[in-house]
Amino acid sequence: MKLTRTLPYSTQGDILGTLYRYENFPSQHISPRNVDVWFPNGYANSKDGLPVIYMHDGQNLFDPSLAFGGVDWSVDEVISSLIDANRIPPVIVVGIWNTADRWEEYMPQKPMEQSSIIRTHFREYSSGDPISDHYLNFLVDELKPFIDSTYPSLNDRQHTFIMGSSMGALVSLYALETYPLVFGGAACISTHWLAGMSPLVDSLGENLPTPGKHRFYFDYGTLTLDEGYEPYQQRMDEHLENAGYSRGKDWLTYKFEGAAHDEYSWKKRLYIPLEFLL
Repeated sequence: MKLTRTLPYSTQGDILGTLYRYENFPSQHISPRNVDVWFPNGYANSKDGLPVIYMHDGQNLFDPSLAFGGVDWSVDEVISSLIDANRIPPVIVVGIWNTADRWEEYMPQKPMEQSSIIRTHFREYSSGDPISDHYLNFLVDELKPFIDSTYPSLNDRQHTFIMGSSMGALVSLYALETYPLVFGGAACISTHWLAGMSPLVDSLGENLPTPGKHRFYFDYGTLTLDEGYEPYQQRMDEHLENAGYSRGKDWLTYKFEGAAHDEYSWKKRLYIPLEFLL
């Protein structure tokens, strides 16, 4: 696949490292969207393979002028500081921009197709049908092969991760369950369990891969939307324990008092899942 990338892209303010943007990345499965590929400073032309993190809602990661609410995650700054402190290895970040179909692309498809209760809850947010299987087809069958053939990535499971917040957290969990041979870890930040309530938690919790080769990170705050997540996250924690996952080794769940459902809160704690997965 031959695509045109921008020259190293300048965001509002200085960016640490190198960011390439592919505008309207094509797909046979979903609508085109922008894709950002970021490298830490000095690693854009690395001859050594690097781990890769695929992150949803890509426009929120690097540039406050593009991010929801004018606050970005400062991914470049957070990762660069962790690398400088020798707390994580250098890593490639692939930021997949969302579209008007965000709800449909991020809602776990099979659980909704199999449960009328989950469908009823989801209809409170969207009248469309979920197409997350198509979104993951794009990610696994089109985007990842392109990244692995174009950049110095470590393409095996133990070096391939996926991360998102809110609905992006749901599709991150769903991605690892759907493609356990592709992804070695998932970071699920402020997971929007309210999209399907307990039936969605149970559906995903009953389809976890066999423990030992994957890591999961979950968290939630106590304000705004996050205020309602605790009982559902505790239910997912029970599924993890029952499946044989070891807390602290295979999975982490954190509760952040006073944290809201927003980019500012997620940026402040981004370093935690990065250190755990990498």
